[in-house]
Amino acid sequence: MPPVIHLGLAGLVMLFVAACATAPAATDPTPPPRRPDAKTQLEYGNPPPPGPRY
Repeated sequence: MPPVIHLGLAGLVMLFVAACATAPAATDPTPPPRRPDAKTQLEYGNPPPPGPRY
């Protein structure tokens, strides 16, 4: 085979390897905590402050 075909095939193999090597970023499945709206704060009061972080 001519060297051009060898280089083309090597380039394709490198593209496939590079595409498979990158893993997608992991996402956090838990949503952030909801903030109470003004009506809820008036009816139930403000939520307790978060505890101490150690």
